Amino acid sequence: MLGVAIGFAPPIRAEDRAPAPGRSDGSAFKEHLRRAKRARAQGRWAEAAGAYKAAFEAADLASATDRERAEIAGELGLCELALRNYRDAAEHLAWSLELGLEHHDALSPAQYERFSEGLRKAEPFVGTLIVAVDPPDAEVIVDGTPRGRTARTHRLFLDPGRHVVRARATGREEALHVIQAVAGARHEIATVLPRAAASSAKETAPAKPKPVSAAPAARAEAPGPLSSWPGTLRIAGIGLTTATASFGVLFMVHARAADGDLAELNGKLDDLGVTSWACRDPSPPAMCSELSRLRRQRDQFAALGTGLVVASGVLGAATIASFFTELGLGQAEPRRDSVALSPMAAPGQIGLVAHGVW
Repeated sequence: MLGVAIGFAPPIRAEDRAPAPGRSDGSAFKEHLRRAKRARAQGRWAEAAGAYKAAFEAADLASATDRERAEIAGELGLCELALRNYRDAAEHLAWSLELGLEHHDALSPAQYERFSEGLRKAEPFVGTLIVAVDPPDAEVIVDGTPRGRTARTHRLFLDPGRHVVRARATGREEALHVIQAVAGARHEIATVLPRAAASSAKETAPAKPKPVSAAPAARAEAPGPLSSWPGTLRIAGIGLTTATASFGVLFMVHARAADGDLAELNGKLDDLGVTSWACRDPSPPAMCSELSRLRRQRDQFAALGTGLVVASGVLGAATIASFFTELGLGQAEPRRDSVALSPMAAPGQIGLVAHGVW
């Protein structure tokens, strides 16, 4: 019985006893990559994106090179761009380009151009967030998802809307910032995490995040007697500019009409044989007095019209310049509270975003 059992037992192979490390990971990585390239060539973007993502996740286990990682991330970003997944596309394309710049041989010139063009197409649909944090090993968390560490400056891409950004590091107080991301806009956050205060008792509860953007509410000061002057002066400037320009044009029209009457009267005098020298005689014809009156009227209207038009130009220039300067009459220091309007455009909508500090 022992001999029969030994005779029918299958031989033990070296591969079964000790499989080669990394063979399954490397073969899986190459299989994902082949499937991704085949699906991309046939225009099946969803399948290609899934295969490139699987290859991207298996790249570390398969010990892929920097060139392979940069190429996979860029191709994955282009597939996500075709699927209109703009945030993930911008993230992967930017990561690929950064790796290509860090390792000069990671991307070919053609790949660098394709991935850069893809990033330019994705950026108008997402908000770009630049986070500068100190210390550089602080962890950045967006909406509860860690987005990296060990970088003094982070470039992140966000879907349009409200987002909560936190930064934390060991032995430091947390910082919190709430932003309203706008498609195609660039947002910046500069954060310095202060050292946590030493405590004699050991605390196990996490420290309460400290808002960065929140500032202590300042007591509202009573407005000065001249605080409303800038707006009033601008309104008055607009009104005076319009009025002087209108009257100037009106006087110039009257001057033109008087000039026409003067030309007509000169024609009649010519028909009667009366020369301009005849009006200088001691006893000039009766029509010469009318000629002198029309000439004075024309000159007066022309001078008034020209002066008012010039004055309206000066007032208009001063009014426009006031919008680019701060009139601080009656104020001890410049006003810090302000509201700004920024244009916003997104697929299917366009408008203004009001933001400011109170």
